[in-house]
Amino acid sequence: MSSTPVIDVDRLNLKYGDFHAVRDLSFQVRPGELYALLGTNGAGKTSTLETVEGHRAATSGTVRVFGRSPRDRRSVRPRMGVMLQESGFSPDLTVRESVRLIGKLTRRADTVERVLGVVDLTRKAGTRVSQLSGGEKRRLDFATAVYGAPELIFLDEPTTGLDIQSRDHLWDAVGRLREDGSTIVLTTHYLEEAQQHADRIGLMHRGVLHREGTVSELTRTLPATIRFSLPADAPAPPLRAARESDGRFLIETFDLPGDLYTLLHWARHHAVEPGDLEAGPTRLDDVFRSIGNE
Repeated sequence: MSSTPVIDVDRLNLKYGDFHAVRDLSFQVRPGELYALLGTNGAGKTSTLETVEGHRAATSGTVRVFGRSPRDRRSVRPRMGVMLQESGFSPDLTVRESVRLIGKLTRRADTVERVLGVVDLTRKAGTRVSQLSGGEKRRLDFATAVYGAPELIFLDEPTTGLDIQSRDHLWDAVGRLREDGSTIVLTTHYLEEAQQHADRIGLMHRGVLHREGTVSELTRTLPATIRFSLPADAPAPPLRAARESDGRFLIETFDLPGDLYTLLHWARHHAVEPGDLEAGPTRLDDVFRSIGNE
């Protein structure tokens, strides 16, 4: 597999009049990986992705997709599939006609029947888009994005409106695309999906890439937590603990196994049972909240 980045963004700046939406943004997406670009509201990720997809020109900086400018649509667009938040399909077209149209526009080789089977819309092939449910429309959006198994696929809020089973089917399909070599760029408000599926994550806030790395690298930047309650007559805990508004104790630690062992050993020695005990590593949503407070 080539080591040349599929996407290479270098010091990207985007301005709308006096508003500086994206500031000196640099990141790369490697071949075959699933990269999640996440951001707080107004972070600039939509403008960034529109530039990478070739829909918007950069104010300054460089963006390369497959080593070319994304504005070179004739060479780049056939290798790229895009699932937008809202596709804008004609409501009068059928599902089959919509997929066939996208196939002709992208010039990728595939069959409508195969793609509809991937997204479980075979029985809806003759149904007009206007008659589809919200979840079925999202599956149609995904079908048109992955027609021909493009080398690079953008998924913008791909599971919005899907039930649990449809979400699982979509991620199974994404997994198969990755096995075949596709590179995926994901944006989502479902942070647990990014945590579960992304190889690397970039976190944007106010137009700047604040943090980037694997889930493990990002969550290690904040301490894990141990929460528990104690009887009123219990001795002081063996570790430094803050008292929360509900009366429980909070221990923040970068050594969760060691400190949890210390606490439980102390509790056994003093015949004290910590109530409502909760212990766990930092989650991605904790990291997300922390950049919003910076």
